[in-house]
Amino acid sequence: MSWKYLCEVSDVETNSVKLIDVDGVSVLVANYGGGFRAMPPICPHMEEPLAESGVIANCILTCTKHLWAWDLRNLSMIGETERDLKTYEVKQEGDKVLALIDGELTYDFDEEGDDDDDFFK
Repeated sequence: MSWKYLCEVSDVETNSVKLIDVDGVSVLVANYGGGFRAMPPICPHMEEPLAESGVIANCILTCTKHLWAWDLRNLSMIGETERDLKTYEVKQEGDKVLALIDGELTYDFDEEGDDDDDFFK
């Protein structure tokens, strides 16, 4: 694994997210005011793009589609959230934000049609 340059600190405003491509891997960078997090660009709930639906307030990242939320300070789940948010290790060197990226982080999603309910068949 190696540290990869993501962006400059000033590229991501406080309480916002920015989608970045790092060697072909899409990474969402979040500035929550107390630091930075780097994560897959989709919500682990239903593949909602967090670059469009992710909102940060009081260090909490919320997916506005179904209101799943995580505290970006410690990555704890908030409210009805049922899955952890995967993240890349991040560090700041001067004005640069770097992440430890070995490959793309992904979530396992239920495939449509895997439901055992035969009611509608």
